[in-house]
Amino acid sequence: MPIQPLGSEKLYRGSALNGLDEECKSTKNLTPLDEIVGQERAQKAVEFAMSIKEKGYNIYAIGRNGLGKRTMVLRYLNRHEPNGNAVPLYDWCYVANFDDTRIPKVLKLPAGTGITFKKEIEKLMTRLVKALPLAFDNEMYYSRAETLKSQLAKKQEGALLTLTSKAQTQSVSLSLTPQGEYQLVALNGEEPHTEESFAALSEAEQQRFEQAIDSLEVELRGIVRKLTEWEETYSDKLQKLDEEIALEVIAHVIKALKDKYKHLSEVKQYLSAMQADMLDNLDIFLGESEEQVALAYAALEKKMPRRYQVNVLVNQDDHKFPVVVEESPSYHSIFGYVENATYKGTVFTDFSLIRSGSLHRANGGVLMMDAVKVLERPYVWDGLKRALRAKTLNLSSLEREVTLSGAISLDPEPIPLDVKIILFGDYETYRLLQHYDPEFSELFRVTADFEDEMLRTDESEQQYARFISSIVNDNNMLHCDRKAIARIIEYSSRQADDQNKLSLHSADIANLLRETNYVAKSSNATMIRANHVEQALQNQEMRVSRLKDHVMQSFVNGTTLMSTQGDKVGQINALSVISTSDYQFGAPNRITATTAYGEGQVFDIERSVELGGNIHSKGVMILSAYLASVFGKTAKIPLTTHLTFEQSYGGVDGDSASMAELCAIVSAFSQQPLRQDIAITGSMNQFGEAQPIGGVNEKIEGFYDVCVIQGRATGQGVIIPQSNAHNLMLRKDIVEAVEKGEFNIWAISHVTEALELLTGKPADEQDGENGYSSHSLFGLAQAKLNALRR
Repeated sequence: MPIQPLGSEKLYRGSALNGLDEECKSTKNLTPLDEIVGQERAQKAVEFAMSIKEKGYNIYAIGRNGLGKRTMVLRYLNRHEPNGNAVPLYDWCYVANFDDTRIPKVLKLPAGTGITFKKEIEKLMTRLVKALPLAFDNEMYYSRAETLKSQLAKKQEGALLTLTSKAQTQSVSLSLTPQGEYQLVALNGEEPHTEESFAALSEAEQQRFEQAIDSLEVELRGIVRKLTEWEETYSDKLQKLDEEIALEVIAHVIKALKDKYKHLSEVKQYLSAMQADMLDNLDIFLGESEEQVALAYAALEKKMPRRYQVNVLVNQDDHKFPVVVEESPSYHSIFGYVENATYKGTVFTDFSLIRSGSLHRANGGVLMMDAVKVLERPYVWDGLKRALRAKTLNLSSLEREVTLSGAISLDPEPIPLDVKIILFGDYETYRLLQHYDPEFSELFRVTADFEDEMLRTDESEQQYARFISSIVNDNNMLHCDRKAIARIIEYSSRQADDQNKLSLHSADIANLLRETNYVAKSSNATMIRANHVEQALQNQEMRVSRLKDHVMQSFVNGTTLMSTQGDKVGQINALSVISTSDYQFGAPNRITATTAYGEGQVFDIERSVELGGNIHSKGVMILSAYLASVFGKTAKIPLTTHLTFEQSYGGVDGDSASMAELCAIVSAFSQQPLRQDIAITGSMNQFGEAQPIGGVNEKIEGFYDVCVIQGRATGQGVIIPQSNAHNLMLRKDIVEAVEKGEFNIWAISHVTEALELLTGKPADEQDGENGYSSHSLFGLAQAKLNALRR
């Protein structure tokens, strides 16, 4: 029985949308899909990881870009509230450590109260900045301070008066110099002795004065020491008085705050420490040292002393589960950093200049990042692993670690970390991390593997239609009618290269819908219809098909030699796929085989000139093995064969031309011509069985386009492996040509079937014990080889 070409119904699987109600006329009647379609496996992995609170159950989401990995995870998190109130959320604040300013303290507050606490402290400071100076500017304070001062003055005067009287009895006066020093001088009557008058005294009189003055000086020194002690006591009493008055004001103002936060021991301790520190630093409020006060108030925001500010690092919103997407994961953007401020040429830093990173904001929730971006930035990966291992967030200065300098910087208290990390990346990055980083498997124990495609059933088409509806609704597009939905589903099947599958590359579908929406709106349509989808697809094709047009032009002007009619010995039309970054198309290649007397080798010219890849070379070796099994069972094949892709000047790889190459060799052996109006694609094994290949739709379309260029004839067609029949989702014009009998597609399961189609002769027909029959292709080839052997 001659091999029959495939019917047109097998070349394209249309979508009847049997899963949708008859009443459903457009996406307006469809409920948008909450999740990403067809990713149940990945979704279960995310659910599992989110429900386990132990360390190390972070997620690595594997899949190509455009599969909707991030969208699926975000939708799941928004819909399920995975926290389930199991982990309490907190606001985190940094405040001054009054014992050691280099180590700012962390305050943990219930979620949503951090900003309130900050405002309450600011309010408190505003009151104190006004109230404290007023408390020291009244008659009661002045009178108490004056009493202490007069007590000191009386004691000082009394002591000095006693010494003055004693000195006078010995004719010595006690006076105060302009420099503020006490001086004992011998008297000559009422006036001090001059040098001359003192020299005129007798030696005994001079000696008496000197002894008296020495004795009085000893007493004076004792009194001066007492004066200093009394002054210190006075200062202490005055300070105590200041503190008593300040304490009355501060305690009164701060009492309400202490009562409000008495259930939070850390906050209560901080308020007590702040109160004690204010009493030690009253000069900040009373403005006694202008320079010091100016620096204390060098605030970037409010007019209040810097050391009493509250730096709210994280303020959680309404107890909502925190989900943070970090687009640019640098060290500072993830782990936070400490800024510097400049005031009058002085560079300084303090706890109020600590800034949060995305790990701070995601604490208690989820942080999502792109794996490649994390690995690209220096020190980020090591820092992330360190934080996950220790379950703490240390805000260490990267500059200090990197430069090894001794520059003064802050060393804030670490914050406890409870976060799930979700990394998005491809399989290659995942494999490299597993291979080169032993800690990766410990910290990222859950893999969410995203599918590229899903089975195409009535139920999955209905799901896909809802997925299309969700894109339309999310982007506020025109609604798609039933035929437009069907056309988009068919496009998805073409993208998956399979009639029985749908592509899950959601970015492609979203882009097509955006472009279709633009086409529909440009034509003032009120709804997206199938013709708008076709127009958008044509526009896409036109934008990216420059290389295809260039290649096809070479067939138009005859630059590339190609026959699509007639027949020829040792010459066949094979099919290949040419790919750019965003487009692939098919084009036919001429393969030729020539023979010469020799040892039976098959010389692959592509391999010899290093244009053939390893897979292509393997294909040639496999067909050589098949040839040897057919023609060389009893004796060596006495021919050497040279095989090449004509007019191919770039690299050739893949084994999809191995059936074509074998047909060309058998034609050269038997000297039987091959039809040039048929092209062939397909790989083969050592038994001659046809194996599936990729890009079958593009290959068929490429040959059809060349047939159109060179002139159509009814016998033209393409041979493909039977196992590729389910991959067919061909262009409408080709399906119509097949329907009219103007073009053929044959699906074969063995290379001999291809030979029969190409030569019109049976290939391996047997003749009893004599082997192949004399009129079969293999029989003709064997006869020629036997003649050469003789």
